[in-house]
Amino acid sequence: MNPIKKTIELADGRVITLETGKLAKQADGAVELRMGNTMLLATVVSAKEAGEGVDFMPLQVEYKEKFSSAGRFPGGFLKREGRASDYEVLTARLVDRVLRPLFPDNYHADTFVNITMYSSDGVDMPDALAGLAASAAIAVSDIPFNGPISEVRVARVDGQFVINPTFEQLERADMELMVGATYDNIMMVEGEMNEVSEADLLAALKAAHAAIKEQCKAQIELAELAGKTVKREYCHEVNDEELRADVKAKCYDKAYAIAKAGCADKHWRQDSFDAICDEYIESLPEEERDEKTPLVKRYYHDVEKEAVRRCILDEGIRLDGRKTTEIRPIWCEVDYIPGPHGSAVFTRGETQSLSTVTLGTKLDEKILDDVLNQGRERFLLHYNFPPFSTGEAKPVRGVGRREIGHGNLAHRALKRMFPDDFPYVCRVVSDILESNGSSSMATVCAGTLALLDAGVKMKKPVSGIAMGLITDTESDKYAVLSDILGDEDHLGDMDFKVTGTVDGITATQMDIKCDGLSYEILEKALLQARDGRLHILEIINQTIPAPREDYKAHVPRIVTLTIPKELIGAVIGPGGKIIQGIQEASGATVSIDEIDDHGYIEVAAANKASIDKALEMINAITELPEEGKTYKGKVVNMMDFGAFVQFMPNRDGLLHISEISWERLDNMEASGLKEGDEVEVKLIEIDKKTGKYRLSMRALQPKPEGWVEPQRAPRGERPARRDGDRPRGDRGPRRDGGNRNNGGNKFEK
Repeated sequence: MNPIKKTIELADGRVITLETGKLAKQADGAVELRMGNTMLLATVVSAKEAGEGVDFMPLQVEYKEKFSSAGRFPGGFLKREGRASDYEVLTARLVDRVLRPLFPDNYHADTFVNITMYSSDGVDMPDALAGLAASAAIAVSDIPFNGPISEVRVARVDGQFVINPTFEQLERADMELMVGATYDNIMMVEGEMNEVSEADLLAALKAAHAAIKEQCKAQIELAELAGKTVKREYCHEVNDEELRADVKAKCYDKAYAIAKAGCADKHWRQDSFDAICDEYIESLPEEERDEKTPLVKRYYHDVEKEAVRRCILDEGIRLDGRKTTEIRPIWCEVDYIPGPHGSAVFTRGETQSLSTVTLGTKLDEKILDDVLNQGRERFLLHYNFPPFSTGEAKPVRGVGRREIGHGNLAHRALKRMFPDDFPYVCRVVSDILESNGSSSMATVCAGTLALLDAGVKMKKPVSGIAMGLITDTESDKYAVLSDILGDEDHLGDMDFKVTGTVDGITATQMDIKCDGLSYEILEKALLQARDGRLHILEIINQTIPAPREDYKAHVPRIVTLTIPKELIGAVIGPGGKIIQGIQEASGATVSIDEIDDHGYIEVAAANKASIDKALEMINAITELPEEGKTYKGKVVNMMDFGAFVQFMPNRDGLLHISEISWERLDNMEASGLKEGDEVEVKLIEIDKKTGKYRLSMRALQPKPEGWVEPQRAPRGERPARRDGDRPRGDRGPRRDGGNRNNGGNKFEK
C-alpha cells in the first residue's frame, strides 16, 4: 500500500497529519501522527481467534515516550527506558477507557494497541494526540470496531476555550479536561479545574466534542482511502438461543425479587443472586451440566442486569433500597491513629478509607524526570486497594494501573485547594479498607479530613461523589443515581465522579457505556451531584470545622528564610562542608535552593532549640555588616601596622594599630595581641569603593580624661622642610646597594 495522508487543521492554524502505509506495515493497522515536531506512531494487532473460554475483551493499551524524542538520556545506571511512568500509565488508561466499550460485545480476541512518542519539541502535549493516533490505527485495520473515536484536551485560557493547548498555555488555564468521544457521543471525561460551575463544565464538553467530530471525519476518510472499510469476520461465541430464553424465563422473576428486596447487605445480595444461577445449573441434566454451565452463567448475567435495571426504572427501587438521590449513611472521625501527622477515617455505606498525612521537608520532595516533565512535587497522594477490601482471597501485589488512576483523580481533586505557601512537603496515603462504591471519592473526603487534622490550612474543604445512570432507549426512561454501588457501576450506563468545594468543581472523571447520552441528562447528573457533594461537605464540616490550630507535637517544625543569591555558596561551603557542619552542630535539617534569584533556605527540626541554633549559624554567615555595630572576632593575621580580624564568617576587617587603644603604640608587640585572640571590635567604616572594613577596639573603650584628638594641619599650612632635608629627587643609596636615582638592578650588591 502506498503511503496515504490526511490532515486536520485546528482552529488556531496548527495542523495534525495522519499517515499510513509507510511504517510498521506488518501490524494490522499503523498510523504515524505529526503535529509540529511532535510525532507519534500507533499500531494495533489483534489475534485471529479468541482464547479458549475467554468471554471478555482482552484489550491492552500501552503508551511509551522515548527519551531520545526530546534529545535526552534516560536516568539510572542502565540508561534505557524502563517500566512505564505514572504519566505513561495514565495516558494509556485515557485511551483504553474510550476504546474498550466500542469493540463488539462478542469480540474476544487478544488485541494490543501500542502508541510511541518518537519526537517532541516540548511545545505541543502528546498525550492529547494519543487517542486520535490509536483510533486511526484501528480505522485502517480490519479489526471490528464501532468507532472511530478521538480525544482532545480542552482548556480555558484567559476566558477562552483552547483545543489541545501547548504546555505554556496550560500553565495559564483555570480549567483543563481530556475528553474522548465518537462522532455522536461523549465516552470519557477527566480533568481538573478551579472551582468552576456546572454550566462551564458543560460548555467545555461541547467545545471539545465539536473538535472531535472533525477528527473522526478525517479518520473515516483515511480508512476509505486505505481501502479498509470492510472488517474481518469472526466467531468468538457459540450461543444457544433456546437455552438463553429458558434461563430468562426461569430466572428473571427471581432475580427481580432480589433486586426489589432492597437489602443493604452486599454479600447477602450477591449470595442470593448466585443461588438462583446455581439452582438453574443443578436443574440441568447431569450429562449436559459441564457443557452448558459457561453459557448459563453468561445468560444469567444478562438476566440479572436487566432485572436490576428494570426495577430501578419502573419502581425507583435500588439494590440497597435507597431512592435515586439518597446517599448512604456516613460516619467519619479524625485523629484516628496517633503516629501520623494527620489521620482520618471516612466511611460511606460499605466503602471505607483510612487516610494519613505526613509532613516533611524539602528533602522529601518527589523528583519528576519524565521525558517532557521535569521538576519537583510537594503534594503527593497515594491510593492503595488491597484485595481484602472486597472480601477477595488474593495476595497483595504491587501498585496496579487502577490504583495509579484512582489516586491521580483524588490528587487532582485536592491539589488546587492545597495552600500555595505551605512550607512542608505533604504526602496523603489512602488505604481502602472496605469497598462497595466509589473508593476514589471516599479518598477525597478522607484526604480532606486528614489534611485538616494535620493542620494544613486548605483553601476550602473538598468532597466527592460518584453518580450513575440507568437508561432505556426504547421507552426514553432514565434514572440518575447518587452515590452508586459497585453493582450499579457494573450494571449501569455511566460512572460519573465529581469533586468540589461549596463554590465549584475541582475535578471530574466520567465513563459512559451507552449511546446517545444527551447534555440534558449530563446537566441533571451534575446538578444532582452538586447536592450530594454539599451534603457530604456539611458532614465533613461537622466533624472538623476548621484546620487544627497548630501542628501536632511530633510534627517537625520548619522555618524558611531567603538570602541574597551571592551568599548561597557561603552557606553551602566547599564540598558542602559549611551546611553539613550546621546540621551536625544543631541537629536540624537544612536545605537550600535558588528560587527567583534568591537563596531559599528551609530549616527543620523536632525542637525549637535545634532550629534556633541552625538559624544563628546561618545568620552569622548571611548577615550583612553594619557600620557602628559591635562584633566578636578573632585575630587571623598580624601585621606591622595592625591586625586583620575575622569579625563575621568570611569577612575580615583591618584593626589599625592606631585603633587598638587610646594610647599611642610604637609597634604591634606593645598591643599584646597575637593570632587566635578573640577580641571585641566595632565596625567604624565600610569603604564605599573597595568594600573594605575598618575596625576599632578603642571605640569601645572609655576615652581618657582630657584626651585631645591630634589635629593634622591642612596641606597648605604644613611647616617647611627642616635644614638638611634631602631634595625630593635625591633620596640617597638604596639598602640593597642600588641607586634610587638611576633605577639600578635591585640584585646588585
